[in-house]
Amino acid sequence: MNRTGSISLACAPCRSRRGSVLIIVMWICFGVVALTLYFANSMSSELRAADNRVQDASARAACDGGVRYAAYLLGQLATGGTVPLATDYKAEQLPVGDAYFWFIGRDPNQKSTADPFFGIVDEASKINLNTASVTMLSGLPTMTSDVAANILSWRGASNAGGAGNETYARLDPPRLVKGAPFETIDELRLVYGATLDILLGEDTNRNGALDRNEDDADQSPPHDNQDGQLQPGILEYVTVYSSQPNTRRTNVSDATLQARDRLRQTLQTALNSPQRAQQIIRRLGTSPIGSVAEFYAVSGLTAAEFQQIHTQLTATATGSTVKGLININTASEAVLDCIPGIGTDYASAIVSYRLAHPDVLTSLAWITQVITAPAAIRTAGRYITDQSYQFSVDVAAVGRNGRGYCREKVVFDLSSGTPRIVYRQDLTAYGWALGAQARQSLNPTQENSL
Repeated sequence: MNRTGSISLACAPCRSRRGSVLIIVMWICFGVVALTLYFANSMSSELRAADNRVQDASARAACDGGVRYAAYLLGQLATGGTVPLATDYKAEQLPVGDAYFWFIGRDPNQKSTADPFFGIVDEASKINLNTASVTMLSGLPTMTSDVAANILSWRGASNAGGAGNETYARLDPPRLVKGAPFETIDELRLVYGATLDILLGEDTNRNGALDRNEDDADQSPPHDNQDGQLQPGILEYVTVYSSQPNTRRTNVSDATLQARDRLRQTLQTALNSPQRAQQIIRRLGTSPIGSVAEFYAVSGLTAAEFQQIHTQLTATATGSTVKGLININTASEAVLDCIPGIGTDYASAIVSYRLAHPDVLTSLAWITQVITAPAAIRTAGRYITDQSYQFSVDVAAVGRNGRGYCREKVVFDLSSGTPRIVYRQDLTAYGWALGAQARQSLNPTQENSL
């Protein structure tokens, strides 16, 4: 009993030490488990971040692929001043590996909707900042007469009446009036009075679609009137790139005998009829012709005959290019409103006619069906064309499962026949621009899966 009792008493400290060791071991195990969970979570976060970086790189690669695809399309479809038809190519959710890209475009014949229109944009459908008058610029939505005058003053137009060097010298930082043509439309940010409200209007992400935050009054930026219609700023309607070749073309404005003989030869070759060519020349007489549109209106040519010859004609005697002509087949109603001779009298009717007769939009011959007044034709003809040689492509790309996003605007010039990039801008920072439908199509329920 004593021995057993002594042994029991002697083992009590041992049991206490073993219990302490067990507790220490358990705490160590808890610590190791906690460290394991911490590093596992950290590795999972890093894996997710790495995947996001991969998807961002994938989106940027898809964006580059979209630019190359656009160059190919324009090289095939936009020859000789032709505007590619939206039905001739795909512009929506084109795959590049696991990524996709879109061409965010504009529909010149319809009002804006909640989802963007997809396609290539004709730069000749816009007003050229370097050739437009104060009156034309003042007619643009959100534009003021003061800013219009300042635009002309900035580009160095004489008697523009806009802000001068003394006004710009008081700004922070101070600067001088450029006194030279605009190189990009982004230069408008430097023009006195050209605020973001004037430049962007309600379309803060510059996608031409009425996004949710652009139709909720003051609940979220920007301020809008919640009328269910997008009110874009002037950036939507202006360009600096529109021009068309003027070499090796027959001048219809020259009424001299020598010039009329060259025109007769051009007509004879195109129409394969000396008698018809001579008949047209007699009809023209010696009266001055101010534009190709006016030439068509007074020549008696049929629409089919004009189609054969319209790319060979000009009304400008000098210069290798003619800048700032607006394509009557693609200009929006807002731009048409600003063209002298068209304005609000004919702009809406022109858009309606184009919608009803899409098959005739290969030249400007149809315009006489809408503008019947000879004086209006003479006035408007100096500003319009039926050819385009510069196009912009707004490429937006998204990686797998809707992760990763990239957006770039690229302007191509086809004056020389081969598409050439003359401008490129990263618009990713403007945010999501593909609308709710595209987001839904990218399987948002899987966006957290790898």
